[in-house]
Amino acid sequence: MKYWIIKSEPEAYSFDDLMNGVDNGRWDGVRNYQARNNLKDMKVGDMVLFYHSVSNKELVGICSVVKEWYPDPTDNTGKWASVDFKAVQKLKKPISLAEIKTDEHLKDIQLVKHSRLSVMPIDEDIFNIILSKSEE
Repeated sequence: MKYWIIKSEPEAYSFDDLMNGVDNGRWDGVRNYQARNNLKDMKVGDMVLFYHSVSNKELVGICSVVKEWYPDPTDNTGKWASVDFKAVQKLKKPISLAEIKTDEHLKDIQLVKHSRLSVMPIDEDIFNIILSKSEE
């Protein structure tokens, strides 16, 4: 099993949208090659943290991969990929980007280092640290 962070502007597609089954959890519209390659590496059952970017800048929920990559239906070129997610649960307490940047264990994750990347891997330890922080 692998672990990931996906990012979305909550005004465009929020974790609540995912929880409510909007677009059947389809993650489409990604137009970055590294993010697309990360989508293609996802497998059913992988665990994913959902990050609200731009306005809120915080990790807000957990979801899982329920359908591996397939051609993005919003793309006519055939270059881009979609993956389907299912909401698992909201984090008990959202974890802000500011909090991540000040945490010794989290300050060097891709969310901080590659802030424009919308789909990124994390390791299991980081995933578990974030879950623990959300319980504090």
